[in-house]
Amino acid sequence: MDYEALKEQWSDIEDRDGIRLSWNTFPSSRMEASRLVVPIGALYTPLKEKTDGTPLLTYEPVTCKPPCRAVLNPFCQVDMRARIWICPFCLQRNNLPPHYKDISESAIPPELHPSNTTIEYRLSRPAPTPPIFVFVVDTCQEEDSLKALKDSIIMSLQLLPAHALVGLITYGTMAQVHEIGYTECAKSYVFRGNKDYTAKQVQEMLGLIQAPGARPGMPPQQQPGRPAAPVGGAQARFLLPIQQCEVQLTNALEGLQRDPWPVANDKRAIRCTGVALSVAVGLLETSFQNSGARVMLFTGGPATEGPGMVVGPELKEQIRSHHDIDRDNIKYYKKALKFYDALAKRTAHNGHVIDVFAGCLDQVGLLEMKGLPNSTGGHMILTDSFTSSMYKQSFAKIFDTDAEGNLAMGFNASLEVLTTKELKVTGLIGHAVSLNKKSSSVGETECGIGNTCSWKMCGIDPAASYSLYFEIAGQGGPAAASMQQGPQKGLIQFLTYYQHSAGQYHLRVTTVGRNMSGPSGDPAIAQSFDQEAAAVLMSRIAVFKAEVDDGPDVLRWVDRMLIRLCARFAEYRKDDPTSFRLEKNFTLYPQFMFHLRRSQFLQIFNNSPDETAFNRHVLDHEDVGNSLVMIQPTLDSYTFDQDGAVPVLLDSTSIQPQTILLLDTFFHILIFHGETMAEWRKAGYQEMEGYENFKELLETPKEDARELIQDRFPLPRFIVCDAGGSQARFLLAKLNPSTTHTSSSYGGVAQSAQTIFTDDVSLQTFMDHLMKLAVSGTS
Repeated sequence: MDYEALKEQWSDIEDRDGIRLSWNTFPSSRMEASRLVVPIGALYTPLKEKTDGTPLLTYEPVTCKPPCRAVLNPFCQVDMRARIWICPFCLQRNNLPPHYKDISESAIPPELHPSNTTIEYRLSRPAPTPPIFVFVVDTCQEEDSLKALKDSIIMSLQLLPAHALVGLITYGTMAQVHEIGYTECAKSYVFRGNKDYTAKQVQEMLGLIQAPGARPGMPPQQQPGRPAAPVGGAQARFLLPIQQCEVQLTNALEGLQRDPWPVANDKRAIRCTGVALSVAVGLLETSFQNSGARVMLFTGGPATEGPGMVVGPELKEQIRSHHDIDRDNIKYYKKALKFYDALAKRTAHNGHVIDVFAGCLDQVGLLEMKGLPNSTGGHMILTDSFTSSMYKQSFAKIFDTDAEGNLAMGFNASLEVLTTKELKVTGLIGHAVSLNKKSSSVGETECGIGNTCSWKMCGIDPAASYSLYFEIAGQGGPAAASMQQGPQKGLIQFLTYYQHSAGQYHLRVTTVGRNMSGPSGDPAIAQSFDQEAAAVLMSRIAVFKAEVDDGPDVLRWVDRMLIRLCARFAEYRKDDPTSFRLEKNFTLYPQFMFHLRRSQFLQIFNNSPDETAFNRHVLDHEDVGNSLVMIQPTLDSYTFDQDGAVPVLLDSTSIQPQTILLLDTFFHILIFHGETMAEWRKAGYQEMEGYENFKELLETPKEDARELIQDRFPLPRFIVCDAGGSQARFLLAKLNPSTTHTSSSYGGVAQSAQTIFTDDVSLQTFMDHLMKLAVSGTS
């Protein structure tokens, strides 16, 4: 099969199963696997929307005996007459349940149909409570920003199902829990912002558990001077169904005032973000463990007081930069990180999600708080202000619904991986935590979150993608191969249990089978390399390493792996760089790595620590297509000679005076007018008669940009700029600098391409060095 046909096949599999593998033929021995350089990995999107009309099965799945518990799938051998199926993972024989008595070759149940490698079951187990949403709102903001924020939350109440439970916590100098179940007047419980409350203290103060010393079964003695203890649990007082409390909650939100605490000109507002979050977690912990719940934090600035503070209240004290972190000049960082990570661990254990929305020009401490959304599967959105359309539209997009009108979000998910004996799972990279479950499928080495075959995602949405890494267990050899007749398949089964927003638990089963390679040196392995999936899987490992190692070490690792891969799979004569050739399915991989090295995921220059945390968070959530756009942005050109957009190289030579360029980096969408185009536009030619084609040329990229923006989450920043304008820096930073101030023009003739002032090497120089090192045989 040629490369184009293979790509087509992989794309069909991705549409059907939501999965892409780095190698689509598995090596048969551990030795062979270690020579592949790029690990065997899968990028899997468990809740990918299925459009192929596979039915949703409403009966319980047929599973193998414990401890295996694999689910019946198309790769199982079924004996129709004896009503027995053999599990391909543990080779045990199982009886089919009685209601399968009518199956035959012509009438097979959907889960055995060869094309249904991904199937979803609706289980009979209902969810314990409706979904819960707790809004945690920062009141230390400018009036217009606070108003925009209040409006967006009131708007979101219309998008939630009527039975969903909602609660409100506001914070500034103090944290207040609003008792929306109390209808006589607005009532709230106030917590001091500079004190670290334990879960038990929070619950006692809110009256959710009896104070110590009270005897069980006795009516609580009313102490003189204290109001009577309130009756009813959290569900009757703080978290109520929208249909009951919409008026109360809307009034509470509309009545929110800016934090009354005075702020001097040389000081920051006092914010106790840490206390507000720990109160929210404590409130949910009492009666809603393992129920689907989201804590949505809206913060307009850094935490400046109490546990989790990231900067002091004095304005002359600057918030930490990457430079400070490198030099260990960080006063609050370690303590704050420890506090938020402990909170994230507690929240993930309870099965709840934390989303962070930041609306502030300066940093708000996302670097410290990143563990909250990353461990719980929450969203992280970084914007300049809550008044921006980027925030409003991204926030509304979270509440998108599916065809049946249910919210497109799952709660309390867990992902379990089963493998046949040849493969072992080494770990997962994505927004999840380990469930520490050991099984025969777990490998010895660790890549990402390892030493387990099961992970927990408290929040999961249809776009959430996880990268899983595998190793080969068998030593292989001719004896092992001759035992099996015909080509042998390695199987992986993914089981995703999650609470569907309609109120039922669902199970999504994806079973993947790929051929094992023949004896060593089998060319099928090299042909089965999916360079796009491999680039994304490697970039996730690089980002995972960058969280713990120094930047230069990670870049060296990326380079070393690339040189080793080229030395292994390219054709060349030793020590002759001119003879270097790569097969078609490897040619783009070095280019992806070149752009990954220059990307904001590994280069911290010109990015604040918060932006780095946000960018890495998004990369760890998206599928192959979107991740590739982040690593190597797409560039389209529009000119008079061509109809519509034409993809061009991401190179400085693509900037020409008479073109318009559209750059998509996933986070930004930028329209760039070449010099001549910009002059004509400023002269107003598009309004004159006879220049309709110019007007159309200016409009086309805007239409295309609108389409790109529509489905994207979080909403990208939209920039329109001209050659020589200050905003053009966004484009110049991404281009391959093939024409710089050092590459002089030949014979004194000026080049028409844009000159980029940089000391970075160009892709051509990078490739020359790569070839030289790959053919020299030193890795």
